[in-house]
Amino acid sequence: MYTLLHGFYKYVIQKDEYFVLILGLDNAGKTTYLEATKTKYTKKYKAMNPSRITTTVGLNIGKIDVDGVRLNFWDLGGQQELQSLWDKYYAECHAVIYIVDSSDRDRVSESKETFDRMIASEHLSGVPLLVLANKQDIPDCMGVHTVKPIFNQNAHLIGARDIMLMATSALTGDGVDEGIRWLVDCIKRNSVERPPRNHDDNL
Repeated sequence: MYTLLHGFYKYVIQKDEYFVLILGLDNAGKTTYLEATKTKYTKKYKAMNPSRITTTVGLNIGKIDVDGVRLNFWDLGGQQELQSLWDKYYAECHAVIYIVDSSDRDRVSESKETFDRMIASEHLSGVPLLVLANKQDIPDCMGVHTVKPIFNQNAHLIGARDIMLMATSALTGDGVDEGIRWLVDCIKRNSVERPPRNHDDNL
């Protein structure tokens, strides 16, 4: 009887779990974005002071519950020597958030080349992709109308998938909610191709 009730209880409260990669060059604001997301969706979460956030070496993780699902984030280091590790996570993820530093015009072409290498992976075929023009709080940054044509140049690599490019500021939180809710809708639509990982899968 206990086993039956326990199983029913787990069925009722258990949320579908999805894994989201947060990628981009170093200093694009990936960890700050993760902190802003956790702050937005987690009650009483006290975000790390942005001045104390350092370059990610390896992996930062986080999770939020939103619209009946649980999103687990993998924030990977963006330095060139760490990018070779990204593809180890592609097959397990359900979506990608790619963050562009819209205030750094000198590195936008490097970011575009990195983006193209990422989306060319067969392991990411059909995976929803949210591209964020971050640091919109900085004066004279590139807006979406400037960033979008740059990242649309190789549309054939993007292929048949949900993709959105949005403006955001991880520092102020502007655009965080809109992007996450769009991504959740896309992940749910794509769940036939990439079903959620249930809690029991991790046991």
